[in-house]
Amino acid sequence: MNLQTFSGKSTPIGNSNGIRFDAALFKSHPEFFGEVKATVLGPGQMLVSVLPVDTSVSQPVDDESNPVMLAFLHFLERQMTERPDLIEPMYEVELAQIASLVEGVEVD
Repeated sequence: MNLQTFSGKSTPIGNSNGIRFDAALFKSHPEFFGEVKATVLGPGQMLVSVLPVDTSVSQPVDDESNPVMLAFLHFLERQMTERPDLIEPMYEVELAQIASLVEGVEVD
């Protein structure tokens, strides 16, 4: 996956503050013209997501629509691509230890 990055800058807007992004972001991804939400992932990291048009309908959260999970998976993908030397194999002993830790746990 090739991640695109766009520059921005915080700026005062009336009695509030906003973040201005390069026009290239909105040309490449016009879906960001509407309502968005920001999720702080950690110090210095924020995820901006598009809000659904009909916010009265609760959206199910699963691994494919959860923005935090997607951000984590994209991080893993980038890390594995850029630093394959950090990948280590899992051994049967480790898999058995994991299996014993989750034995009896019921999944919804």
